[in-house]
Amino acid sequence: MEEKVFFTNNSFFEGNREYKSDVFSMLMEDPQNVLAVYNAVNHSEYKDPGQVEMCRLDRGISLSVRNDASFILDASLSIYEHQSTVCPNMPVRSLIYFSTIVAGIIKGKNIYGHSIIRIPTPRFVVFYNGEEDQPEQYEMRLSDAYARKMENPELELTCKVYNINFGKNKALLDNCLVLKEYMILVDYVRAYYREAGYQRLEHCIELAIDRCIREGVLRDFLLEHRTEVLKMMTLDYTFERQIALERIEAHEEGREEGRELGREEGREEGREEAFTEFICAMKELGIPAEKIKYQLMKRFHLSDKAAEEKIWE
Repeated sequence: MEEKVFFTNNSFFEGNREYKSDVFSMLMEDPQNVLAVYNAVNHSEYKDPGQVEMCRLDRGISLSVRNDASFILDASLSIYEHQSTVCPNMPVRSLIYFSTIVAGIIKGKNIYGHSIIRIPTPRFVVFYNGEEDQPEQYEMRLSDAYARKMENPELELTCKVYNINFGKNKALLDNCLVLKEYMILVDYVRAYYREAGYQRLEHCIELAIDRCIREGVLRDFLLEHRTEVLKMMTLDYTFERQIALERIEAHEEGREEGRELGREEGREEGREEAFTEFICAMKELGIPAEKIKYQLMKRFHLSDKAAEEKIWE
C-alpha cells in the first residue's frame, strides 16, 4: 500500500497531521476497510488492499481543507466524507479536496505541453448518519451553489450521498461489515444516551464500547483506539445534542411569537449556546485550540476567522 501526501503552501497547521475528525475517518485509515467500503459502493470485488493508494492532504490552506478518506484505486480517485449533520456545501468542499490532490499529482509536469496529462477519474461519496431524517440516497451538485443558474453548467461536480442509518441502504450495509459495525456502535451510544436522559455522555459511550467489544463489533479497533474513540464520540454527541436543542428552541420561539424576528432570535440564541457548550466540552477534554477551530469550521460551517473568534470570546 502506497501513501501519497499532498501539501499546500500554508504551514500554520503543521504538526497536526495525525488529527482525525471522527471515528469514521479513523476507520478509513486502514486500507482493508477502505477496500471493503469501495467494493460495497461500486459492486466490485477487489481483494488486495495493496492496490489502494491512500492520499492525504497535509498543511492545508485552512483546517477545513481536510477530508475523511481519499484514495486511488484502478485509476479512480475516490473522495469519501462522513457527515452527522446535513451540509449542502459538500460539492464545494469536494472541489477543493480534488483540486488540491490533483495539484500534487501533476506537480512537476508540463501542463503547457502538447501531451495530455492523465489524472484519475474522480468519485465523490458522502456517508450520512445523522438523526435528521434524510432520503436513502440522493445527489448534491456543485451547480446548486452557483449564483447564476445554467442549463448545462460548464463545471459540474456530483456528490452521491448514502444514508447509512439502520433501515436505510440495507444492501450496502450487509455488503460492508465495517460500515455495519460502525453503525452498531453509533446506535448503541444513541440508545444508552437516550435511556440516560441525555446525561452522563462519556459513561454511555463507555457502555457502548464495552458492549461492542463483548459482541465482537469492531473489537480489535476499539481495543487499540478506545481512548481516541471515547474522545471523538464525546465531541460528536455533544455537538449533535446541542444542534437538536437549538432547533427545538428555535421552533418553539418562532411558534410562540409568530414573527420572523422571534424565530431568528431563537435560532441565534440556540446557536450561541451550541457554540459555548461545544467549545467548553472540547476544552474539558484537553483538545488544543487549533483542533477546536477545525471542529467549529467543519461542524458549524464557520469561516477560519469566525471560528477563531468563537474560541476566544
